[in-house]
Amino acid sequence: MTEAVHAAAAPAPVGRYPHARRAGGLLFLSGIGPRDPATDTVPGNVLDAEGRVIARDIAAQTRAVLANVRTVLQASGARWEDLVDVTVYLTDMADFAAYNAVWAEHFPDPAAAPCRTTLGIDALPTPIAIEMKCVATIGRHPTPLSRPAGEGGTIGGADGGVRATDADAPASMKE
Repeated sequence: MTEAVHAAAAPAPVGRYPHARRAGGLLFLSGIGPRDPATDTVPGNVLDAEGRVIARDIAAQTRAVLANVRTVLQASGARWEDLVDVTVYLTDMADFAAYNAVWAEHFPDPAAAPCRTTLGIDALPTPIAIEMKCVATIGRHPTPLSRPAGEGGTIGGADGGVRATDADAPASMKE
């Protein structure tokens, strides 16, 4: 059995779908964009006299998306730390560095950050440059898998789990 979640403080969905859906111990968030829930405007968009986007600030949009994700998580009974997987859609991959910098502000420890995939796409259904699709755990608050440098540990238990240490981490996670 699943349960739909409608977050009153989040921007309204642009279609007939919930903000999120609980299924077992997981929470699946619908694609979330940067629209301001109070004004339905897109932070960082500069419009011409006809209402067309002529410039955008991807950092402002990224911060707004992350705030909206947090709002939906809270309405669903999940925490920021419960995020396990995020798929990010960018309409311009030239925005990657600026978006990635904002991501790092919100997830300063790569070992504690959710898994992430970033895709470059042609367009989104509204005049936004970024959207995120997220999966979080709900109702469980497991012990973090990260450990102090060099201590390592077994992931998966006594039945032959994977041994992980800081030495196994890629250089990009050690910086």
